[in-house]
Amino acid sequence: MFRSRSLPVSLSLETRKPSRLPMSFLLDHAEPTSPSVHSLPGLAVEDPPRNPQRGRGKVLTRLGRWADELVFRRNHQHRLVYNACWEDPALDRELLELDASSRVVMITSAGCNALDYLLDDPAEIHAVDVNPKQNAVLELKMALIVAGCFEDLFLSFGKGCHPAFAELLPGLLTRLSPESARFWLAKAHYLHGRHLKGSFYYHGSSGDVAWVLRTLLLRRFRGLWKDVVSLIEAESIVEQRDAFARIEPRFWNFFTRWLVQRPATLSMLGVPGAQVALIAEQWPGGMMGYLRDKLRTVATELPMRDNYFWRVYVQGSYTRDCCPNYLKRENFLRLQGRVHRVRTHSCLLSTFLRRNPGRYSHYVLLDHQDWLAGHDRGALVEEWRLILQNSRPGTRVLFRSAAPRVDFLPAFVTERVRLDPDWTSVLHARDRVGTYGSLHLGEVR
Repeated sequence: MFRSRSLPVSLSLETRKPSRLPMSFLLDHAEPTSPSVHSLPGLAVEDPPRNPQRGRGKVLTRLGRWADELVFRRNHQHRLVYNACWEDPALDRELLELDASSRVVMITSAGCNALDYLLDDPAEIHAVDVNPKQNAVLELKMALIVAGCFEDLFLSFGKGCHPAFAELLPGLLTRLSPESARFWLAKAHYLHGRHLKGSFYYHGSSGDVAWVLRTLLLRRFRGLWKDVVSLIEAESIVEQRDAFARIEPRFWNFFTRWLVQRPATLSMLGVPGAQVALIAEQWPGGMMGYLRDKLRTVATELPMRDNYFWRVYVQGSYTRDCCPNYLKRENFLRLQGRVHRVRTHSCLLSTFLRRNPGRYSHYVLLDHQDWLAGHDRGALVEEWRLILQNSRPGTRVLFRSAAPRVDFLPAFVTERVRLDPDWTSVLHARDRVGTYGSLHLGEVR
């Protein structure tokens, strides 16, 4: 375990050597093959001769799936994926009801929501992510908060570029874990603003996709760009609907339809093949239908004036009025006084719980169980067993899924955890991100 060299910030960083995709993956995830003879009552019927072309097609399909997951794993192991949290913390805080006794275990992502939760004064927050680069983003935010200059924080993560970041960084290194310090020394250009992309929010794999869409599509067509700006600046739902009616038929052209259906693009956005399969199985129109419906709902049903999730990818920056709570000046002093309660851990959630057993009151799992359900059922079962072993009566577990309905929970979970779909479905309809299929809150009995 590495501990921060900083006195004012309490960070712990547990490192884990990235695992490689075993060559047995293809065999483990191969579709079961039919036997050569079917045993029917009183009759044995031989299969017709196998079609070699059909067999090759199955092999290619399995190879394609294996390649997609390899890209996804390598992306998550070797790159920053999320430069901003893509979950609405306003809903989270309403569901979690944190207080001074709360002990929270959560997936880090970009750390925005860990800082948002701090405003509810929990006793401790453990931010866990298998990708140490995600923790590096949170640690830098925390170091800037402790350093005490709000403008440095807002320029870096509000505007997405700080012209003096290269000069600022050496004074922050002692407040970072060794691995995070190495990351920012190598990636200082993400924040100094002199790169072609200009903004931190166009770096990382999700930022790469946002930059491509903005540069090659939105900005190339002035009329389209003007309408997109009108949409995010709209003062009413009526104005939003008018703007989106002009945007939608031009946005979904051949290029965007091709781009968003590429497995590599989805991997860069953090969407694994398992989630794509869930969407294809449960959503009318598959992935394209899902994306069209979700984007239309966000643009025409939810107010855009405070939707900082979408604004930042259109503009490359937040405004002082439309930004996450940790970037609002009125919250800065409170965060300064509480930021030492956040600790980062670079490991699997199961590994964290084995190393740090305790009676935790809240878990925030994001949507990572979609992947476990599709590719590592044993790890899903182990994770839930550890969660329940490290819970107390009343512990709340919050998670999301790409699927409208979740049927992958182990039986022992549904026996021990009470879900409230009526409450969560109402709140899910207000989700400003709008890209998930469902939202779930469980309470341990």
